[in-house]
Amino acid sequence: MEDADLEEIRAKRLAQLQSEYRGGSDIGNQKGAEERKREQDEMKNTILTQVLTQSARARLNTLMIGKPEKGQMVENMLIQMARTGQIMGKLGESELINILEKVSEQMQRNTTVKFDRRRAALDSDDEI
Repeated sequence: MEDADLEEIRAKRLAQLQSEYRGGSDIGNQKGAEERKREQDEMKNTILTQVLTQSARARLNTLMIGKPEKGQMVENMLIQMARTGQIMGKLGESELINILEKVSEQMQRNTTVKFDRRRAALDSDDEI
């Protein structure tokens, strides 16, 4: 074989190995990220199980189905309270309801619609 052919084969093989290596590292990163996410979910569930009674946990799961953003906020708040030692025993359903009411008060939004009649009146009547 000629030197040019040999160099061409080597270059192709090197490019193939580099593409495999890059692809393999992406898969490894994805597996690592999935593993970390699974561990975080496991830790979150463990903390919530320790902090909430079974009925309170069921209510929180129901909330997560209906309003996921609100449920996530309550979960994070409960985990933070447990980590800082603000929760000493298990919270029952009534205590969780009180926490949910406080969160609802904070999340209340008042939407107002302002309609400028002068602009609408000028646009519609001038074109006739």
